[in-house]
Amino acid sequence: MKLTAIVAATASTLLSVGTAGAAEILVSTDISVSTTWTANNTYNLQTQIYVLPGATLTIEPGTVIASTTDLGGSIAVCRGAKINARGTQADPIIFTSKADVATWTGGDSKTGTWRASANEWGNLTIMGRAYIGKYGAAGSPNTATPNAANDTQMEGLVAAFAGDPNVRYGGGNDSDDSGTLSFVSLRYGGKVIGLGNELNGLSLGGIGGETVIDHIEIMNNVDDGIEIWGGTVNLNFFSIWNVGDDSFDIDQGWRGKAQFGLIVQGYSVGAAQGSGVGDNAIETDGAERSDAQPVTTGCCYNLTVIGQPISGDHGTAWRDNARMQYRNSIFMDLGEQLVRNDGDGGEGQGNYGFNGTLTFPQTWTTDASFTSPVNPFPNPALAYRAQQSPGKLAEIRDSVMFRNLNANAYTGANTVGVFNASNDNVDAGSDEANMPIAAITRGAPVTPFGTLTMLPVISLDPRATNAAATSVSSAPNDGFFVPANYRGAFSPTENWLCNWTAADAFGFSVAAPGGCDIAGPCPADLNGDGNVNAADLSELLGAWGTAGGDVDGSGSTGAADLAVLLGAWGACN
Repeated sequence: MKLTAIVAATASTLLSVGTAGAAEILVSTDISVSTTWTANNTYNLQTQIYVLPGATLTIEPGTVIASTTDLGGSIAVCRGAKINARGTQADPIIFTSKADVATWTGGDSKTGTWRASANEWGNLTIMGRAYIGKYGAAGSPNTATPNAANDTQMEGLVAAFAGDPNVRYGGGNDSDDSGTLSFVSLRYGGKVIGLGNELNGLSLGGIGGETVIDHIEIMNNVDDGIEIWGGTVNLNFFSIWNVGDDSFDIDQGWRGKAQFGLIVQGYSVGAAQGSGVGDNAIETDGAERSDAQPVTTGCCYNLTVIGQPISGDHGTAWRDNARMQYRNSIFMDLGEQLVRNDGDGGEGQGNYGFNGTLTFPQTWTTDASFTSPVNPFPNPALAYRAQQSPGKLAEIRDSVMFRNLNANAYTGANTVGVFNASNDNVDAGSDEANMPIAAITRGAPVTPFGTLTMLPVISLDPRATNAAATSVSSAPNDGFFVPANYRGAFSPTENWLCNWTAADAFGFSVAAPGGCDIAGPCPADLNGDGNVNAADLSELLGAWGTAGGDVDGSGSTGAADLAVLLGAWGACN
């Protein structure tokens, strides 16, 4: 095909994105061969759909997956399968319900009205073959030492038969590749399977480090926002808003990195805390049991955590020997404690200090280079690479705390020395003049369940100000982390929520002066002049077939890169 024909065909496809006339495809059978969902259609999940081993589901930028409200359609990617959902800022990929689409103006996905709702469809679940720390369940053959045979059934999925491999995750490949999620918005999900068995917005089980997840949003979910069980997957640019349980939940020995994450606590439906009203902002469980390995050992830079000041729960809850580093972050408006030693979560799996493991205070004073001699990996230095040294196994460092007014807000934090001078943390008090973000507006009090009172965030300019505008140090330039010399998820000048999130479409996100920017250069700005235009098109055509115009990250230049470039036309202006 001539390049002019490719340009014309690609432009025609892009013009159809988000239009009311798109054809609806009912998806009712599992995906057993590699399949592409295109932006000129909408897709309606009719039941629990599995992407089966050996198959890849590719989703074009601008594609809308809008399932029949309350039908329960959902999608799960099995071990050995992949999902490549590469949206763009101009054309995000949206998973939602028809009830949400009904609020859009003229079928435009960048419009809409927020509703107090969730559980309108299922979720996106991805299962991989990386190591998990799952041991101690009755009848399980899993071992407390790391073992490629250790696996378990994914929460929220129902096995077709005993041992059904399609609902299981875990293995021995920490470099496993489950695909790519980029510029993906997941809204109003979270099917309830049974008591304590609910679908999260995004469920990641045993996901390996070759998987790419960036620019992901969860808006309104009945259970957790993002939950990760084990594995080594990294995440950056993620927004979790108004979920009904924990916003960011880590379990079973995650050993990964995260950067540029926004958490805004609220509620999705009128139900108990944990089933509709937000619980902990961040909950970290180590391994099940707590002396098993791998144990959660991760590092998070540049988080902005905005709690619920009346009926919110903890900023960071710690369980089962979890070890986490939080750096260059903002924790504000928390309902309870900044740091909470939460026992074993009621699971009877032991806690800090169990069977010779470190106690909770010891975890905060022990160097990150330490590896437990209890049930160890054969090569622990290779298995535990996410945390930063120098540093401690557990720490909050170089961060700002603001308007955390509970009488015990810092009781746990003070016990483990969070405010020691060496940690470079700032208690900015509660004076509005010292607020570490540019602006926040809350609505009138809402009582969605019992006596639980929410102050919903209805407008937010999350850009760093005051003590958050600069940090003492920044993340290393290690191939994943990006050096950012400020605290929180947003620089003083950029708001990466703009143009692709539900938060922006619903009017919650306030643009930075000069327009909506994403951190870093536009990927389609090939000549680096700050614009995407004909000059970049010339660059791309000149590099056709090589890596020189690789906009979509595939390793070469082709029609897919052209589609991304045209979709981003003018986006850097």
